[in-house]
Amino acid sequence: MVKIRENEYEVITDYGEGLSSVNLEEIATEYFDNFDYIVGDFAYGKVRLKGFYESDNKQKKEHNDIKNVDDYIKNSCAYGCKYFILKKMIK
Repeated sequence: MVKIRENEYEVITDYGEGLSSVNLEEIATEYFDNFDYIVGDFAYGKVRLKGFYESDNKQKKEHNDIKNVDDYIKNSCAYGCKYFILKKMIK
């Protein structure tokens, strides 16, 4: 379990154990509060975050539908990079 401000997240994936090297409170701005998932990937010593929605969420678009997260990691992230996927827990 990870807590960012008032939201709690379940760790779905922590490939390469990069999650422990990040202070999410500092980098996950309020912008990410509305997303169902937060995906973080590492390249060149920096972490990059992207928000995704559940497939049935009315706010989702094709590029941020969680069903496409594998394509995002494959096509938009550095090959073999560390990454993590967090799922927001419903209160």
